Amino acid sequence: MVEKTRWGIIGTGDIAKKFAAGLSVLSDAELVAVGSRAQRTADAFADSFRVAKRHNSYEGLAQDPDVDVVYVSTPHSLHKDNTMMCLRAGKAVLCEKPFAINAEEASEMIQLARDRRLFLMEAMWTRFFPLMVKLREMIASNAIGEVRMLMADFGYRSEDQNFWVFNPTYGGGGLLDVGIYPLSFAHQIFGTPNQITSVSHLQSGVDEQSAAILGYEGGRIAMICSAIRTETPQVAYLLGTKGRIHIHPPWWKPQTLTISVNGKADEVMQIPFQGNGYNYEAAEVARCLLQGKTESDIMPLDETLSIMRTMDKIRAQWKLKYPME
Repeated sequence: MVEKTRWGIIGTGDIAKKFAAGLSVLSDAELVAVGSRAQRTADAFADSFRVAKRHNSYEGLAQDPDVDVVYVSTPHSLHKDNTMMCLRAGKAVLCEKPFAINAEEASEMIQLARDRRLFLMEAMWTRFFPLMVKLREMIASNAIGEVRMLMADFGYRSEDQNFWVFNPTYGGGGLLDVGIYPLSFAHQIFGTPNQITSVSHLQSGVDEQSAAILGYEGGRIAMICSAIRTETPQVAYLLGTKGRIHIHPPWWKPQTLTISVNGKADEVMQIPFQGNGYNYEAAEVARCLLQGKTESDIMPLDETLSIMRTMDKIRAQWKLKYPME
């Protein structure tokens, strides 16, 4: 019989519901508890997903002895406190992106996890899709030669000014909400940039749309943009010395790519995923725990910290600071 990883979820919003649905397709995962700030919302969530234990506080979930690992799905501004509370309670943690508000917070979280020898990972689900696994193999095999440029975007239009992404108190804005996807993608391909040039439109105390050009060793360049008031194509391109790869929209939940190699006909590759996609990051957590690892080599903590530092530098160019900073 397969030993199951026992999950608890902090938060009951839309992302928590999607993650719970993702867990349901894994034979070696079991959602055993949920924690909310109110019994009513904890009960409603638990009833929807047949969760046995429902806590009316985040602390209650963190202290639950039946939970092996906690998925933190609360607003950005609570990620640090919720994660550290769970780590102090001896729990492994999968923290929703962005990992924290800034690099200082992220550094504290990482240090605590390492001090306690506990597993911790940023929930950048895009990295774990089958297509992204294949993409990494293609790049490693020099399928399009040396990758020289990257272009990726993620923007959507919200008409609801009361939506939390327009509230700086929650760490709102396009960069932390969706801009982190193309930024994390660029980090995965090129590493940490040594040059950053960016521009944004700030409204309501947050970035409603922005673009950045990132420079790397050897002249490599990434161009990324994000928005919460503008719908973008949501595509990604990798441009190499022998060809290019186009990840079809929505590239951050990918299942189709086209590879164009110089002198050859384009090849379209369909690489579908099972479930709703959240199952893949959960499976990575279970794999790491089974192997006794305290972090993932696909989404390592040092890279998460580097991404946070890059976002700090970008926001500094805009003079955008959040109330809690």
